[in-house]
Amino acid sequence: MFDLVDILKTKSDAKPVTQELITTVLFYQTQECMDLVEEAFRFEGLVSPSMLENSDQNIQQHIRDSQISVVIVELNQSSNVSKDMERISHLLPNEASVIVIGSEDAISTIRNLKGMGFYYVFWPIPKQELIDFVRNVDSNRKRNSGLGKDRTAKKVAVWGTKGGVGATLMTAEIAYELSTKKNSSCLIVDHDFRGGNLDIFLSLDKHEKKPVTRSSITASLDATYASSMVKKISGMLSVLSIESEELNELELKEYARTLSDQLSGQFNFILEDLSRSSNCKQDLNYISEHSDILLLMIEPTVSSLREAKRVQKHMDIMSSKTRTVFVLNYTMPENAATITEVDIKSYLGKSADVVCPNDPKLGKMVLDKKHMYEMNSPVGRSVNRITYLLLGQNEQKQKKSIIHRLLKRGG
Repeated sequence: MFDLVDILKTKSDAKPVTQELITTVLFYQTQECMDLVEEAFRFEGLVSPSMLENSDQNIQQHIRDSQISVVIVELNQSSNVSKDMERISHLLPNEASVIVIGSEDAISTIRNLKGMGFYYVFWPIPKQELIDFVRNVDSNRKRNSGLGKDRTAKKVAVWGTKGGVGATLMTAEIAYELSTKKNSSCLIVDHDFRGGNLDIFLSLDKHEKKPVTRSSITASLDATYASSMVKKISGMLSVLSIESEELNELELKEYARTLSDQLSGQFNFILEDLSRSSNCKQDLNYISEHSDILLLMIEPTVSSLREAKRVQKHMDIMSSKTRTVFVLNYTMPENAATITEVDIKSYLGKSADVVCPNDPKLGKMVLDKKHMYEMNSPVGRSVNRITYLLLGQNEQKQKKSIIHRLLKRGG
């Protein structure tokens, strides 16, 4: 007997169809790309990506708001895809896989993006091919394979050519600016294992270094353990600061770098504070092989300049690919300096990349827990210039972009 009630009941008990979820965001430049991505996802039954216009401001504001698996960046209107991706790479979380869509049909573009840990697809691309590519990238991410797993922090070594030249203070200021204004996650590695003033410059109260024993070195060391040794200052800024009654400084230095290597996939930047009291020749060997940037802090004195020359010569002998940024910090009034900026250029063969003027109120500012990078002053702007150099950004272009956005809002 035909039973309509049973048929309806069977249909009502059927499980609802759930959409396949790959948490994705698209930063688009053209309507054509946005329409194709949306149609491709909808046609395949995938949850559509969040759609945002491709701008540094949008990426900075929205990329870390949720757990995103795949980031798609359209650069069809870019004149240099590699440079544009290098410029915004610090805004992208390392745990997300990144697909770049562009119209540059060049092997060098693919190679450059691969070196940065990004996938590249050539535009125009069929809808089915795009979806297959996205699924493959997401599968690689879940299996911890593919390009995403190789994207690690950019390493910056801040080297003080003598004690009191400002290496620790500059490390703290740069880290704060990168993490608060540039939306880049940062880890500071403290290389002063006996004391130091990093906690003061970071405005930390009751800061204690993590104790390390000889037995802990032989224990299983993975990213989870390394994370337990880190102190979180904010959601985007952390510090690795250790001490030991059993290990000497060279052993602690090696251990700190082993920990930071385990953590490199979790941060955009790792900054090593190497003030003059805690650096040595072995550090230069490490920097020449493993660091992306050497920030060389000098002051206008003969001893500081001679040390800078020694460091420069060592890096040349090592044929290092590490980029050196010279920062001249006036720790004394300009009229009390024993050498001039002309002397520095003559001796080093180049001018200082950034000059930090003397500010007699700096000490009080630090004790009042204020930060240089936030100040609209000559010393504050010098910190901003260093940050621009680390990010590979053009300071004038960034200022014009900010002015343009402000005018646009006003209109």
